[in-house]
Amino acid sequence: MPNVSLSFWGLFFFLSSLCCRPCTPASHVHIVYLGLIRSHDPILTTRSHLQLLSTVFPSQKDAEEAIVYSYRRSFSGFAAILNATQATTLSETEGVISVFESKTLRLHTTRSWDFMGLPVRSEDPTPLQLAYGDDVVVGVLDTGIWPESWSFRESPGTPPIPASWKGKCVKGESFDPVTACNRKLIGARYYVKGFETKYGPLNTSATPEFRSPRDRLGHGTHTASTAAGSVAYGASFLGGLGRGAARGGAPMARLAVYKVCWSRDGLEGACTEADILAAFDDAVGDGVGVVSASFGSPPPLAPFFASSADVGSFHAAQAGVAVVFSAGNDGPGPEVVQNVAPWSTCVAASSVDRSFPTKMVLGDDTVVMAKSFNLEQLNLELAESISYFKNGVCDYNKWTQVPATGMVILCFSTIGPQLSGDAAFAAFFAGASALIFASPLTRQVPQVDLLPILFIDINQGTQILNYITSKTSTTPKFVPTVQIFSTRTVIGESPAPVVADFSSRGPSSLSPNILKPDITAPGVNILAAWPPVTPPSMYPIDTRSVNWNFNSGTSMSCPHVSGIAALLKSLHPNWSPAAIKSALITTTYNFDTSLDTILAGGSAKPTNPFDVGGGHVNPSKAIDPGLVYDMNAKDYVLFLCILGYTESQIASMVLPPSPKIDINCPKEPQTDSNLNYPSIAVSNLRVKTTIKRTVRNVAPYRSIYFVEVVSPNGVQVKVWPRVLVLHGHEEEASYYVTLTPLKQSQGRYDFGEIVWSDGFHRVRSPLVVRVNNIHDISETIGHDSYY
Repeated sequence: MPNVSLSFWGLFFFLSSLCCRPCTPASHVHIVYLGLIRSHDPILTTRSHLQLLSTVFPSQKDAEEAIVYSYRRSFSGFAAILNATQATTLSETEGVISVFESKTLRLHTTRSWDFMGLPVRSEDPTPLQLAYGDDVVVGVLDTGIWPESWSFRESPGTPPIPASWKGKCVKGESFDPVTACNRKLIGARYYVKGFETKYGPLNTSATPEFRSPRDRLGHGTHTASTAAGSVAYGASFLGGLGRGAARGGAPMARLAVYKVCWSRDGLEGACTEADILAAFDDAVGDGVGVVSASFGSPPPLAPFFASSADVGSFHAAQAGVAVVFSAGNDGPGPEVVQNVAPWSTCVAASSVDRSFPTKMVLGDDTVVMAKSFNLEQLNLELAESISYFKNGVCDYNKWTQVPATGMVILCFSTIGPQLSGDAAFAAFFAGASALIFASPLTRQVPQVDLLPILFIDINQGTQILNYITSKTSTTPKFVPTVQIFSTRTVIGESPAPVVADFSSRGPSSLSPNILKPDITAPGVNILAAWPPVTPPSMYPIDTRSVNWNFNSGTSMSCPHVSGIAALLKSLHPNWSPAAIKSALITTTYNFDTSLDTILAGGSAKPTNPFDVGGGHVNPSKAIDPGLVYDMNAKDYVLFLCILGYTESQIASMVLPPSPKIDINCPKEPQTDSNLNYPSIAVSNLRVKTTIKRTVRNVAPYRSIYFVEVVSPNGVQVKVWPRVLVLHGHEEEASYYVTLTPLKQSQGRYDFGEIVWSDGFHRVRSPLVVRVNNIHDISETIGHDSYY
């Protein structure tokens, strides 16, 4: 979640100590990745892992003590405690693809589904609303689940659990499978070995947590209910705000939760890669159809296949499982997007057309409208931050110890600079009753905190500051006051969507020729299920209990797309994960409710593909995209060749279809721009370059498509052929895109699009080109480059 400073928790837990037995400084948990499973017998696979591990230990007993996990259901590999020498030795062993240290990743809805055209009740339901999805299992890798929530109760008439399901509902602390699991929540597992190996035994007395699939942080409950929660009428925050019917995108789909993230010293969830990869191994083996994973690690990004998310999602995709990741909350700067592998879907966050205006009336009768979650009317004395904090910086460490009891403090994000969470924490401990937080207009995301936060823009903040200071200087007995009214829920009065300022942007810092994020979806002020034992602000001193809570982040937008992917998989069971992603990307829209271009939060400028990928998800269009760009083993081979893997390594990683494909790497130079991706990105255009794409007709009839091209500035774009004739369902056709730089440039990105239309479908691909020829223009004129 954005705008939450983890440093706060040290104030609560600095007296706590974990009873740790951490790894020695020279030894850490490493993951040894071996590719495809060679034996269908899990016992034999584990034996082979121990045999390999024994080569770097004095004895097999030492190897058995060092191993943390044996990955043996969906792919082959293991996690073990290794020192640098052992890790290096294993990495140089034949048959080992990669060895990498297990890092710790961090965790990155009543109105949102109505906003996307999928209301609970409709006189004219769409095919997606009629798709029950009860044959699809959504696997959520997160902080667990609160099974008693209304979101996870089975609906009357729910069919039996699919016979293909091989998962389990495991017992643990305060989690009885008999009462917790049902025909809705059909699987629940937890993984803590990697966490405990790195941080020591889970200390539930010092840090509230459950050694079980039960959720204590709330994040997993929130994301699971957003992806596939049952319909729950009358949901709202503290009985007032956001009232409506809460549900997931696929309300009849089955849920399986895999708890991989744990509370550490009260911090937000810590998710170790060893645990994450174990969950991927089980999820694919259990039979999930979609994986939703809202976590990641900010740049610098690890190389592909030196990351548990990349390895797990790669094998999931080959098994036909669609994997959806969050893009990260490190925006609005460029090049910070996470989870950029081409075989998974990466989701940015944007707003919906629901706002929470709060009226404030100053003592001089000036009316100021704020954004907030305030449930009571307040009449308070108003003060500027300089009265309570050194230099006016609203930070706990800057507090002058002057009590602010009964006050509302005005703080500016530009003084410090300061996050709203930091300021709220400081104001609370100073004794204030509320906080007015002035920040740029495009960076205002109301949030639940220890006390009401009234978000205003800098102009409004300046107006309030002038009211305080002008009267105080001329009238010694003057007391500035403000009346704060309770927040209202308003629908349809604010243009939406707007990309959240915190949403991580592209280009990918690892593979800039693969456009990321892929898509944007609702991720601002999402109301979803919440554990009643967890305070809505997540601070232990918060005594409130809620069943529904607001959250913002790409963690919230990710499960929206996961739920839609589950419905698409139910409607089109033969579609691959790549085809599902293509349908999502090529049917998006790029305008808001005022029919203007979607704005980018943090800049107030129109969005581009680095903000939204293809655009905002459009579920009702995605069910019938007309054409899809699919990826298969040939694309994976090409990509692995570009990454530098040997043919023997590729043979051990790529699951070949029948007949077996050629795994030999091309002799000519290749570019990953040539992967059959729904978007087109060329990050280093120096000379005329031609790339290829192949589409498949998924409409049940003969189709003729005509092309429309919007060329990026300074680039000539020619598409051949300009007409595609597809004679029937599942027929494929290829086209070529030739890009010629018409300008001299040094690394500037420009944007366009390629749209194929048959009069009913519009299959749109974003086109991103970076001309980079200013140093070698004289050397390259007249030379073509073909891929």
